[in-house]
Amino acid sequence: MLPTLTGVGRLTADPELRFTQSSKAVASIPLAFNSRRKNPQTNEWEDGDVFYVRGTAWERLAENAVETLAKGMEVIVTGDLRTERWEKDGQKHERPALLIRSIAPNLAFAVAQVSKDAASQQGQGGGQRPPQNQQRGQGQQQRRSGPPPNDDPWAVDAAKGYSDEPPF
Repeated sequence: MLPTLTGVGRLTADPELRFTQSSKAVASIPLAFNSRRKNPQTNEWEDGDVFYVRGTAWERLAENAVETLAKGMEVIVTGDLRTERWEKDGQKHERPALLIRSIAPNLAFAVAQVSKDAASQQGQGGGQRPPQNQQRGQGQQQRRSGPPPNDDPWAVDAAKGYSDEPPF
């Protein structure tokens, strides 16, 4: 069983999206975790040790991360730690890696407009190549006119301003 990491880190570069030969989306998300603390004598912030790790997200999570996250953002992330191994020019190499299960911006330092992604709205599996006209980092919530779908558990009764039914 692989160890699970849950922590607050910072993106050291923009996430990069690519696709496997079978058209599955995969994103590379480089992260840094550090032990920053305030020195009580100088009242200044000091950086301690830093743990760098390459995070990998798959399918819809990969696509959503690339659309949402950017270099320098502080994120809250959970994933499985593992070791990547490869051989290059006869030399064996290894480094820590993180298989990301969930990732989100830290709302202490960012404002987010949350909406379901298009694949969730259409009930599709996701992880496929997006249409050519999609742009990275739009960050805008799409507004729809008209009433919410009948099966929307979070729908609000416009007359009352709330729903009597719990969404579960």
